[in-house]
Amino acid sequence: MTGTGSAKGRLNNSELWGGLVGLALGIFVIWSGYKLKIGGIHDPGSGFVLFYTGILMCLFALSIVVGAVTEGGPTVGSLWKGTRWTKPLVVIGCLSVFAILFEPLGFLLSAIPLLLLLLRVIDPVRWTLAIPLAVLAPLCVWWVLKHGLLIRLPSGMLGIG
Repeated sequence: MTGTGSAKGRLNNSELWGGLVGLALGIFVIWSGYKLKIGGIHDPGSGFVLFYTGILMCLFALSIVVGAVTEGGPTVGSLWKGTRWTKPLVVIGCLSVFAILFEPLGFLLSAIPLLLLLLRVIDPVRWTLAIPLAVLAPLCVWWVLKHGLLIRLPSGMLGIG
């Protein structure tokens, strides 16, 4: 095949990443089950099913990773080739600023600008849709958390929320 990457190479690349994510998730599930106490076969603890499910997840994920690597999968250098970093870095920056401003400004005054910025910068949405979404979505989340689930969110220095 001609070109920089064949369909098979892309398939192996996605299989490799999928397997690695599955492996990480399986390790997390094993750890969670272990923390909840595994118990024994005749007296299983709360983490018994989680622990052994995590082991199965890891085994399946490892089989995917091994298959992707042995079938001429990508090299370490090719995993990052052609990656566009601008949008992920903007999202990380926006979320970092949101985390810093969350307490001082409160939920609503930090979430509305965050959502508006993400809607306009990451995958541009027209203003007539972005503004209502950026205002209504945080308001709905705030209302459900405050009135439905009785969770207190920071109201910030202006006491909004």
